[in-house]
Amino acid sequence: MPVCTRFAVLLAVAAVCRVAAVGTEGPDVTGHLFADNITEAGGLLDDGTGQGNAGAATSEPLPGEYTGSPPVAGTPPVSSEPPVGPGTTAGPPATTEAPVSTELPQFRSIPPLVIPVGSLCVCDLLVAECDVNCCCDADCSAADFSVFSECSIPVVTGDSQQCNREAVLYSISTSKVPQRVTHTVEVVNPNIFCIQATNYLPAWSFITPNEPTEASFEGLLQEFGGMNFNSESDMRSTVGSAEARMASRYEYGSPILTRDSYLKLPSPLGTSECTDSNPVGFLKSQDLTCSRTVQIENCSIPVLTLGTYTNIDVLPVPSSENTINVTLQAITITSVDGAVFRGNLSDYIPSYDITMGVCNNVVLGGSYTFSYTDKGEITSIAALFILGAIDKNTVQQNFQIHFIENSTAPTPLSGNPGYVFGLPVVAGFRLSQSGIIQSTNRLGQLTLLKSSNDQNCLAEEGSRTPVLFGYNMLSGCRLRLNYTGANFCKLARSAILNVLQGQQFPNHVAQFGNSQPQNILDWLPINILNTEQPEVQAVCRIPISLNLEVKWTKFGSLVNTQAQIVNVEQNIAYASFPNNLEGMRFIQISSSVTFLDVSQPASPGYKAQPTIDAKLPFDFFHPFL
Repeated sequence: MPVCTRFAVLLAVAAVCRVAAVGTEGPDVTGHLFADNITEAGGLLDDGTGQGNAGAATSEPLPGEYTGSPPVAGTPPVSSEPPVGPGTTAGPPATTEAPVSTELPQFRSIPPLVIPVGSLCVCDLLVAECDVNCCCDADCSAADFSVFSECSIPVVTGDSQQCNREAVLYSISTSKVPQRVTHTVEVVNPNIFCIQATNYLPAWSFITPNEPTEASFEGLLQEFGGMNFNSESDMRSTVGSAEARMASRYEYGSPILTRDSYLKLPSPLGTSECTDSNPVGFLKSQDLTCSRTVQIENCSIPVLTLGTYTNIDVLPVPSSENTINVTLQAITITSVDGAVFRGNLSDYIPSYDITMGVCNNVVLGGSYTFSYTDKGEITSIAALFILGAIDKNTVQQNFQIHFIENSTAPTPLSGNPGYVFGLPVVAGFRLSQSGIIQSTNRLGQLTLLKSSNDQNCLAEEGSRTPVLFGYNMLSGCRLRLNYTGANFCKLARSAILNVLQGQQFPNHVAQFGNSQPQNILDWLPINILNTEQPEVQAVCRIPISLNLEVKWTKFGSLVNTQAQIVNVEQNIAYASFPNNLEGMRFIQISSSVTFLDVSQPASPGYKAQPTIDAKLPFDFFHPFL
């Protein structure tokens, strides 16, 4: 730790502690410059004699007279020439060895912890070549200096936190033969909190990482060779401690404990590969998807067995001696070809079918719902699982975790208060003299036509995709028309509108993501821009596209801007066909949604400047007036 070395008495008794500085001893004969920055130091060098009060100005040809060599790999001993001041004679350059700390691992050749400023040259980037405008580059000759315009690095200085630091100033002489002018000065930091001395030299150097050796390789491999870097053992030591099991309630993020360990589910760690030691945190909803490689002929392993995820005894609170079992609510079974059916609530064990070459009853995913009280106690756990058949050595698993407080009916929001990008737009119906009526499925409140693989509109009539805030979407399909009968136009128009709008297209949209149905003022009507023209005889007009334009703006403070919907327009475009057209035709049906940001740029406001009410004394101009 730095020590206090200087004291001063100012007016009354006041102690000023000037803390710490590092580095080698400065030149013996130097002037002290009290300047906050190095740019001021150049103006203080000339004392009227042209000699300078800080150090002698040397003016020799560049090669051979450089005050120090740039640091290179291996860091050979650096030589520095002490400054020559008035009344002193120049002697041979003193050669000093830069100290090298022996406390750091010496697996590689590293620079010394303290390097003389004169040996630093940060602009020397080319090996054995002169860098343009780099006045401290030892590879530059007088011929190179003739094309220099200025010194790119005119000042090289030590740590600005030191009380006394050495600085080297470089410039170019204007004589016929280009020469380098070097000033070595000592700059004094006037800050009372500067660093005067230090007793721990390695603190001034970055820690050099340990490189593997024959002696340390096995230890490093054991520590970092796995997929999770020993996180499982660390977690066991944390959650399995006596202190963790003495808590009277669960807190947010704390691992949910079981009788002998903690509740863990498969999750990705760094890559998509599954790790089976991910702790489930209290009140932390998660959606985990990962994949694992298995031998399909030997698929009856615990990570693919249903009992591994259902036979769990969870502690209601960490200090409880009782346990809660997982309640199995439903099992869905899928086949290799995609068929889905409901399974019985019983134990399923993966089994390999040799004839079909598939492994059945493999756990593909599950969903846990934890019920808890406001006192941090878990009361029940409900689970749903999906089992399936796999025909390859890679299986993907998905697990979801949800938390519901007792005696509450959670309603997911699309923002609070403003919309969040990617969440569904909230919509509903407003009847006369009533509030807003919403669908319980928020993904089905405002929807668009969903494109199918075969592009058949009638086959995907009930398939819809939700409108997500901020996401422009375009979907479509092809409709086959067969002109038969006089009522064809009317039937086709009704069928296409049903495809475009769905069964129940809403007429109101919420301005905010948390708008409540009872707050009518928080809802906007959907403005319908109908391009349909009056019917013309012998012409069939049918809708071909539905376009939604959602205008939104940024609302609230610049620090925490919220998204607000200000207008929604629906535009249905029509196309005309002659009634006497015979045969079968295909028409393209499309639907789209576009989000437009209509925010106005924020105009910063400023307080009015104070009014100066200046009054002069009545005898201010005495005796003139």
